Amino acid sequence: MTALWQALPAPLQRVSCAWLEAAGIELALLRLDLVDPLLSGNKWYKLAPHLTEARRLGAPGLISLGGAHSNHLHALAAAGARFGLASVGLLRGEPQDTPTVRDLAAFGMRLHWLGYAGYRQRHRADFWDAWRQRYPGFVTVEEGGASLAAAQSCAVLVELIGQGLGALGWDDYQQLWVAAGTGTTLAGLVLGEAGRHPVVGCLALPADHGVAETLQRLLAQAGQGADGRWRLRDASRGGFARLDGELARLILDFERETGVALEPLYTGKLLLALREALARGEIAAGSRIVAVHSGGLQGRRALEARLQALAGLTPSSDR
Repeated sequence: MTALWQALPAPLQRVSCAWLEAAGIELALLRLDLVDPLLSGNKWYKLAPHLTEARRLGAPGLISLGGAHSNHLHALAAAGARFGLASVGLLRGEPQDTPTVRDLAAFGMRLHWLGYAGYRQRHRADFWDAWRQRYPGFVTVEEGGASLAAAQSCAVLVELIGQGLGALGWDDYQQLWVAAGTGTTLAGLVLGEAGRHPVVGCLALPADHGVAETLQRLLAQAGQGADGRWRLRDASRGGFARLDGELARLILDFERETGVALEPLYTGKLLLALREALARGEIAAGSRIVAVHSGGLQGRRALEARLQALAGLTPSSDR
């Protein structure tokens, strides 16, 4: 399984659009959205250690948490179906019918809806005890796949970037940008860079949701100090999954100009934060930037009509 995971291609693609050209910036996307049709984006790299551990232990399956549009649960369920492992999902809130939830059921994931109060209990030290009794031998995976092993697995992404530079005619880049939900992929990139390039983490959640603390904890567990070349930017637009017209227009315009589809919770917000940084003159003209396209396009299905409405392309009562 590890060899298959490491061999998966992740093309580095140079893209250009009006606001990048106006700022004199070159941008390349690490297209993790193209890694696999179902185990897309950074989720494949984050899940690989957990899947490997399940196989090593002879575990019957894996159990984890997420919401009704969760990219993490979607990838976990798909991986379970592909590799012959059972999967269990503990979902936030009350039962919902979404494209993601329908996929989870189709992949064979057993679903448990915890309500909102029940889901908040996930931070309790004894949260997993009852679930381990109910599903003995299952490997438990934290929300979003957050773990030191997952961060170390994501460090290989820096190698993939280096391997793709020559095809672009680049010999180096000045900054590496990535969206941050749990901070695990960001921690992996900081570890992989080892101080060679600054890493910018664009927060998909407000700053008080613990990403900085998770990042510092993972770096400390890896034996690296928290004073490396990284920084966080609030790209959340006021909250997780908070959308607005400016974000919607950037996503749809970028797709029209470059042919690259984005989702609005992570990579879309990353690129909007980058555009704002360029507008403020924070990055010198002539710089070369790499940004990670972390996949998650399956989650866009439930938001497509709202994106069109927010962008002013269709009527909407909540614009």
